Amino acid sequence: MKQMFRISSFIAVASLLVAQFAVQLVTAQPLAPPKFIAGTHYEVLPSPVKVAGDDKIEVMEIFWYGCGHCETFEPLLASWEKRAAEDVVLLRTPAVWQKSMRSHAALYYVAAALDAPHQLHTDLFALLVKNRALNDEKKFAEVFAKHGISEEKFGKLFKSFGITTKVNQGEKRLRKNYRAQGTPELIVNGKYRVGTRSAGGQAKMLEVVDFLIQQERKAALAAAA
Repeated sequence: MKQMFRISSFIAVASLLVAQFAVQLVTAQPLAPPKFIAGTHYEVLPSPVKVAGDDKIEVMEIFWYGCGHCETFEPLLASWEKRAAEDVVLLRTPAVWQKSMRSHAALYYVAAALDAPHQLHTDLFALLVKNRALNDEKKFAEVFAKHGISEEKFGKLFKSFGITTKVNQGEKRLRKNYRAQGTPELIVNGKYRVGTRSAGGQAKMLEVVDFLIQQERKAALAAAA
């Protein structure tokens, strides 16, 4: 009887030791490296940029109507936006690298102020990708007229103080805060900049953005705990 008790005790101790060893072995395994790495696939901005609201994760596209790559990216981005979760919002900032691009940026802000249909956005790409230096208010007004916006209404907004202010603010944010290097680029929650080259292509840009959105969700949960 004593011998059976000793054998049972030995088996129990041995089982406990094996279990402890297994736990130590698992915990000793190195964690899998992240799928995307800061400094390689995306840049962490030196100073976080204020976002439009605290209730959603903001994804800001930096684009230019004269950029063929942006025009190509547009359908991918539109598809991504449709399947984005409710806690994500897509916004846009038109790029201004030089004086001639200011009028193109103003077109975006005019369209946004009028709550114009997305097709107008597409039509402006079609016009300016082929005429990158175009700065003809009459030609611009013709595009807006196709969507029921009169030349007079367009002209007043296009030259307005409010639109000029938005262009100035956008240009400052682009250069000083976003550290933009080209178009298209995506800024995630005012903290991370994702470019085509660093991500490895336009489709990969959106994969990196999805990864960073997940990181932001985890950080928000940890802060709330």
